[in-house]
Amino acid sequence: MEALSDLNTFAKILTDKGYNGYFHTQGAYAGKLKKSIGEYLENCQKGTDSLPKQDLLLTGYLQWSGEDKPSVECSMWVKYLNGKFSLNRMEVTRKDQFGQLLKKSELTNLSVISAPKEVEAVALVNEEPKQKAGQSPKRFKL
Repeated sequence: MEALSDLNTFAKILTDKGYNGYFHTQGAYAGKLKKSIGEYLENCQKGTDSLPKQDLLLTGYLQWSGEDKPSVECSMWVKYLNGKFSLNRMEVTRKDQFGQLLKKSELTNLSVISAPKEVEAVALVNEEPKQKAGQSPKRFKL
């Protein structure tokens, strides 16, 4: 039961930071953060899956506008020890519609508390808005 309360706390903190989309745990178990991690751990207990030797990998989209537009993906490496979860590292990537990398940002030495909000993570890889040259009003010449 202790792992469940820690999972609740871990998922709530990240959800409050805006990570409320769908994720995959270890490449499977699609769902919201708590559901995805919970199903994975449940299958580990049943023996259908096994705990990784390293960190759990959570992946999901932070921004999706369709297959023909660029998207922003997030990968989180989460340590799971004795029912406790801690965020270790995060990678945010922006890819074009063909899957080609446009920009990548890697954050290390993180904790679930120090992780950026979802909008801040997206801002790390979004292109800077292009400034339009100041247009002066048209003047008549005599």
